[in-house]
Amino acid sequence: MHEGWYHNQHFILFAPEEIGAATARYAVGSTLPEFVVVGIRGWDDLILRDVSGQLFTVPTVPLVQEYVAPFVGTPSPQSLQPDARVAGRIKWYVQPLVLGGSPELGENVTWVSHQQHGELVQWWNAKYAEVRSLGG
Repeated sequence: MHEGWYHNQHFILFAPEEIGAATARYAVGSTLPEFVVVGIRGWDDLILRDVSGQLFTVPTVPLVQEYVAPFVGTPSPQSLQPDARVAGRIKWYVQPLVLGGSPELGENVTWVSHQQHGELVQWWNAKYAEVRSLGG
């Protein structure tokens, strides 16, 4: 895994041997089975790759097809500027923005481990699906 800043945006890029575990950690196969997770952009978007090698982004919540967008500009791992202050941690909105959370720094922002991030992404996507199925 390579983490760091590139043009004022934080990236986490997974090594080839980490892609399977990352894809499983975020349960991408349940909603987007044609993709694997190759990284995270700005803590809020997963970077996905399809079978043809094309790159895309999708918000961590909601992790659904309608928000998948083409992505160009993934930096090389060597171009990332490491930052010890955030290494191994991911910024997380306690209540995701799409479900009414505030984008302001403060009570709605916390820092979590990569494992916790995967768990939160799965939990909030289940909540999003539940609200969506109720017409919300």
